[in-house]
Amino acid sequence: MPETPALDLARELIRRPSVTPEDAGCQDLLADRLEAAGFAIQRLRFGPVDNLWAVAGKSGPLLCLAGHTDVVPAGPAEQWSHDPFAAEIVDGRLYGRGAADMKSSVAAMVCAAERFRAEQPGHPGRLAFLLTSDEEGPAIDGTRAVMRWLAERGERIDFCLLGEPSSSHELADTIKNGRRGSLNARIRVRGRQGHVAYPQRADNALHRLIGLLHDLTAHRWDDGDAFFPPTSFQVSNLRAGTGAENMIPGDADAVFNWRFSPLQSAASIQAVVCDYCGRRGVDPHAIEWRLSGEPFITESGPLIDAARRAIRQCCGHDVTLSTAGGTSDGRFIAPTGAEVIELGPLNASIHQIDEHIEAAHVDQLAGVYYALIGALLGGS
Repeated sequence: MPETPALDLARELIRRPSVTPEDAGCQDLLADRLEAAGFAIQRLRFGPVDNLWAVAGKSGPLLCLAGHTDVVPAGPAEQWSHDPFAAEIVDGRLYGRGAADMKSSVAAMVCAAERFRAEQPGHPGRLAFLLTSDEEGPAIDGTRAVMRWLAERGERIDFCLLGEPSSSHELADTIKNGRRGSLNARIRVRGRQGHVAYPQRADNALHRLIGLLHDLTAHRWDDGDAFFPPTSFQVSNLRAGTGAENMIPGDADAVFNWRFSPLQSAASIQAVVCDYCGRRGVDPHAIEWRLSGEPFITESGPLIDAARRAIRQCCGHDVTLSTAGGTSDGRFIAPTGAEVIELGPLNASIHQIDEHIEAAHVDQLAGVYYALIGALLGGS
C-alpha cells in the first residue's frame, strides 16, 4: 500500500512505545512539524507527564485539536499477530498499539492543520493543539493540568475537537457530543469476626455490605434524557472473609462506580448512598469517593454543524450523535464553556490484542478534519 502523509506519520507515532505516562518522543516529532507550520510551541511538563500546547493565528475564536500520545500497555507480545509497535500494514489494515486509540487521529489532525495553514496562512481565528501523555492513566498531570495553566493565562478554548475513536461501523458514522459523569467509591464495612455456629457473638460485615449493595443496585436513579441513557450503578470488586468456611467475616470491602447523566450530580448520588447507609447500619464516613468527571454535553452549535458538513462532504453520509462509552479528556475542557465533540476512527479494537484500523481511513480522517477546520475558521 502506498505511503500517504497522514498514514506515514501515524506509523512513525505507533513505532514509539509511549505507554502511559511515557511520550517516547512523539510530542517532539509533532512539535517540530507544527512549528514548521507556524505554530508557537509550549512544552509543558507536569510531574511525570509531557504535554504540548501549540497555537497558530493572531486573533478570533480558538479551535483546539486535542488528543493523547500515550497508549495502554500492549500485553503479551506473543499474542499479537504483528508486533504491537511495528506499525505493520497487512491486508489493508494498520496494526499496532495506538492505531485506533489514538495515534492515527493525532497524525490526521497534524496533517490537516499543516495543509490548512499552507493554503490559508492568514486565516481568521486561531488553531491550537493540546496533546498529553496522561490520558490513559491517572489523568492528573495531563489535560486537567494544562487547562489550569491556560486559565491562569486567561486563555479560553471556544471549540474543541478530540480525536477519540468514536466511529462504530463506518468511518465518521458517530460523533460523541457528550459523556456521562463517572463517580467511584470504595467502602470498608467493619463488623466483628466470629464462628458461624455462634452468629449471636459476631457481626457479619458482609451481610450488611450486601444489604447496602442490594439497595444501590435496585435503586432507580433516573430515566435518562434525550441525550443520555439512565444513570447506571455497577459493583466492580467485592472482598470479605479469610477463606475459611466456618468464620464470619469481620470486614468487607467493595468498589463500585456510577456512570451518571446530567440529571444527577456527585452530591445527589452521595446523598442517596448516605441514606441507605443509615438504614443498613453502615458508617457513610467509611466510603472513599473519587469523582473522575462530571457529565458534559454539546447539544448544538457551530462545531457540530461544521462536523456534519465535513462528514457529508468527505464521507457522503450523515452522522449520529452519541454520549455512550467511557470518559475522555473532554470532561476537563467542556466545563470552561467550550463546545466539545469527539470524532475519530472505528473503536472496535481499542485496548485489544491486534488493535488496528483500515489504513485508508487515516488519510480519509485527515480530509474530514481539514474540511472541519475550514468550515469553522473561514476556509472551504
